[in-house]
Amino acid sequence: MQAVIPAAGRGSRLGALTDDRPKGLVEVAGQPLLAYVFDRAIEAGADKLVVVIGYEGAQIVDHFGETFGDTPITYVHQRERLGLAHAVLQAEPHVDGAFLVVNGDNLFIESLESAAVTLERDGVAGAIGVEAVSLEIARQTGVVKLADEVVDRIVEKPANPPSTLVTTGYYVLPEDVFAACKLVQPSAEGEYQLSEAVSLLASAGYPIETISIDNRVNVNQPEDIVRAEELL
Repeated sequence: MQAVIPAAGRGSRLGALTDDRPKGLVEVAGQPLLAYVFDRAIEAGADKLVVVIGYEGAQIVDHFGETFGDTPITYVHQRERLGLAHAVLQAEPHVDGAFLVVNGDNLFIESLESAAVTLERDGVAGAIGVEAVSLEIARQTGVVKLADEVVDRIVEKPANPPSTLVTTGYYVLPEDVFAACKLVQPSAEGEYQLSEAVSLLASAGYPIETISIDNRVNVNQPEDIVRAEELL
């Protein structure tokens, strides 16, 4: 199973840390952020990594090369940073069947649930990792609305969140999500959201479950690195 790792962003909120290197190479406890992401993807069942690079992407290629341990890496370029759905679409030629998406700026402290275990459950087409947060935090990110214990839709940055379950950057998705990504309309900021593509699958009857995630840090600012290191 392939894992798509979006890692094209600069990470401008990290300030000087990304002036001369991509966000994925910022060190956390002595290792590049992406090394932790790769480890978690492999633990979840990935036997191939498809890494989407952009800003200073050549540094990522130079650092990791063609393999991570025994796991092969394929690199694809996102020439314009137009959102997560757009990033995932760049990997389409290299993906066959259901696959993982593990965001390149999320540090998961604990192992992720096996994708194979998830897909073996009867009638499950995919899953998204979620965590419970406060209403204040829910208003700032993608919020998951459930119906009959499966995903009904994902709402980005809602003023009135339909729940306090938010996306975490870990997805197990059917290959049909690529078709859904091509139907996504750009947001007001001109970005194509993967949450919209997952919502389209859910509305078309694909059963998408949720996986509870604990101890995750979305590394956006220097203080997030400190928190991640404390958790590690």
